[in-house]
Amino acid sequence: MAAVATAAAGGLGVVRAGVRVAATSATAAMVAARAGRVPPYGAGLRQRALVLRDGCRAALRLHGVVVEVDGALPQGPALLAANHVSWLDPLVVAAAVPCLPVSKLDVRGWPVIGALAGRLGVIFHARGDAASGQRVLREVEVALQKGMVVLNFPEGTTSDGRAVLPFRKGLFGVAARLGVPVVPVALRYQPAGLAWTGDATFLPHYLRLAARGRSSVRLRFGAPETSAAGSDAAALAEAVRRRVQALLRGDA
Repeated sequence: MAAVATAAAGGLGVVRAGVRVAATSATAAMVAARAGRVPPYGAGLRQRALVLRDGCRAALRLHGVVVEVDGALPQGPALLAANHVSWLDPLVVAAAVPCLPVSKLDVRGWPVIGALAGRLGVIFHARGDAASGQRVLREVEVALQKGMVVLNFPEGTTSDGRAVLPFRKGLFGVAARLGVPVVPVALRYQPAGLAWTGDATFLPHYLRLAARGRSSVRLRFGAPETSAAGSDAAALAEAVRRRVQALLRGDA
């Protein structure tokens, strides 16, 4: 009987994943159509962030991902500094706060997500490419000056969510130069297996999520870390990293 139940559950997961893949494709088409009507300049940044927010909310809802939000939602301009656990992270944060995420260039090649990301204002960077890094710094500075919220994952890679890796200081320098607040953000998933680490590839991980009945994530926003213009970027990065660790522990 146990074997039959396991097989039935597996079959249900396959059906559920198929339905969700089809629904995601349809949703992506609608989001793309809406994004195509957004002007490229002026109010376009804010409008793209709103389209991204609505698209992320729809995607999470379709996949049974329930988000519990704690803390005051930040208003722009602000830099969000979050721990990085899964490819789901930017969807979870962007569903709560209209923002422009900074993402690795590899995402452009992902099914469905990659095709939309650039049209929705995602700022891409190529790891190890100095010219790309400088371009990202300029784009983030412009976005912050226009009053936007920018989402960054300063660990630079994913972890299992139990600790926070050292933060890279790059975008903290932009925030310090502009005197923009940095908001610590902590994400914790249930089940913990939703962490996406090591050599795991996107599609198998996505299909496992799509086959699940329900998943949940706790999203915590801390109080903004403010600094005077020109403050030391490395010190600011470390102060915010400690705040993210405290949020994960429930100490803040």
